[in-house]
Amino acid sequence: MTQLWGFSGGIHPPEHKDISTARPVRRAGIPELLVLPLQQHIGDPAEPIVEVGERVLKGQKIADVKTGMGVAVHAPTSGLIEGIIEHPVPHPSGMADWCITLRPDGEDQWCDRNPVTDYRALDRDQVLEIIRNAGISGMGGAGFPTNIKLRPPRDRKVSTLILNGAECEPYITADDMTMREKAEEVVGGLKVMAWILRPERCVIGIEDNKPEAIAAMRKATEGTQTEIAVIPTKYPSGGEKQLIQILTGMEVPSGGIPADIGVMCQNIGTAVAVAQAVFEGTPLISRIVTITGEAVGEPGNFEALIGTPIKYLLEQAGIQQERLSRLVLGGPMMGYTLTTEAVPMIKTTNCIIAATASELPEPPPEQPCIRCGQCAEVCPMELLPQQLFWYSKSTEFEKAEHLNLFDCIECGACSYVCPSSIPLVQYYRFAKGEIRIQRAEQLKADRARERFEARQARLEREREEKEQRRKERARAAADAQAKKEAEAEKAAAEGEAVDERSAKAALVEQALARKKAKTEASQPPATADTAEELPDTETLEKQLHQAQSKLETMQGMLDEAKAQQADNVEKLERAVAKNHDRVKRAEEALAEARDKLATRPTEPQSTQ
Repeated sequence: MTQLWGFSGGIHPPEHKDISTARPVRRAGIPELLVLPLQQHIGDPAEPIVEVGERVLKGQKIADVKTGMGVAVHAPTSGLIEGIIEHPVPHPSGMADWCITLRPDGEDQWCDRNPVTDYRALDRDQVLEIIRNAGISGMGGAGFPTNIKLRPPRDRKVSTLILNGAECEPYITADDMTMREKAEEVVGGLKVMAWILRPERCVIGIEDNKPEAIAAMRKATEGTQTEIAVIPTKYPSGGEKQLIQILTGMEVPSGGIPADIGVMCQNIGTAVAVAQAVFEGTPLISRIVTITGEAVGEPGNFEALIGTPIKYLLEQAGIQQERLSRLVLGGPMMGYTLTTEAVPMIKTTNCIIAATASELPEPPPEQPCIRCGQCAEVCPMELLPQQLFWYSKSTEFEKAEHLNLFDCIECGACSYVCPSSIPLVQYYRFAKGEIRIQRAEQLKADRARERFEARQARLEREREEKEQRRKERARAAADAQAKKEAEAEKAAAEGEAVDERSAKAALVEQALARKKAKTEASQPPATADTAEELPDTETLEKQLHQAQSKLETMQGMLDEAKAQQADNVEKLERAVAKNHDRVKRAEEALAEARDKLATRPTEPQSTQ
């Protein structure tokens, strides 16, 4: 017999579970319109991969998460994509989010599926990819992607795999009916997850108020090493950390996760989804949901398509609008009141309570705390709810966080027993939300500071590199000048040109002289009647002006480059020197032409 431990606190609220267990699970059918939120899980929202007006098949992937943490969304039936719009989604604030709307065509035509007959023949990563592509996330809590949860860090070996069938919250019976009617699929999914994790122990925890489910699961696990642990009924024994403590005697450390102590906990519905994905090739497109409360005429559990509007489900259960007072999504302890029936059912939706005014009356007005201490006595996490309340209300979030505010599982036990009707959990949720906002803002500020510091470091590095290049250029220029001076001294001693520029000019003049001599030799000898060609001083003046203008432009560019310590200083210096030579030659040519005109004999004037 499995040894059991206890946990601190806890309460025994009225169960009200028999309301929805009198009938077997029914199929809800196909509504006129399905609304599929892109954010049905923890992590990044999925991105649509279909277009408006496109026809899709049942089971076809219509949205996916390309990078980051998340799971895909699939078409629950065949039909036309009617829109990608913002629509109210299940959330305590009543917020709207991006959704894909699908208009069913009534044919319910499947896409191609790829069931696996022997998953043991595949690699572990291949099976995890099947689970990811099936869009499976946790179906009993916040919706953590199952494929990521089944891939714990290498340094955290999972020794105990727990299947959570406690379902401790009042009214909810979805897992109870799933175990009764789909016990084989539950065990099949457990076997797949156990093959992936290789734990030493597999155990299914079920509260003792579910005798039919216990019998069904014991029959399904005959011949296996899976344990069926029947635990006492106490809220919140179905909380992950509480169930782990009951079945193992170990406590998850503050701020830690079950994998830190070698334990992993999965939901009953998640196990069924894994089995269907592997053995049938069916993605997560439906789930069992409890429709209960005194305002419905035919309460029970329905297997409904993901994206089915709450209003449609209530109609299937025979809603009596005149009796309806409050509509609660989830259980009465951890659920929240819906503001509209238009919100759709998502992967984590396990219960809808249509309550009358007498069944779930409005809470009385909040009164001052009388310091009775009952909240601390029932807290399953052994926190100090009274101090957390004071700090949360006074916005002293740092003090609340110091008292392990984030260890609160928001079970609502403290609010349930509070004689002053203080909505303690609401204060804790407010404080957590504000702290998360502050953390996000601080993270943004830290990243901005890091970017600024990186930019400053880059600019300083570039400035140092630029200064280093300037120094190298100055050193190279100094070395070149010293070399020129040495060569000039040597040339002067040998009677040669005093510098390289003079030598180049001499070479140019020699080349021009050779060209001139060659040209004169090729021309016929002049006769006495041939008129002497006069020099064109106007053209020479124009050439001189152009050479001077270009020299001024190059000199300006050189001055600017030197001021900015640019890399092309040396190149511009050579260009300026070249243009100096051109101006000099143009001046000499013009002067020579003018001298020639001045020495030309004057022609005698004719007489009449």
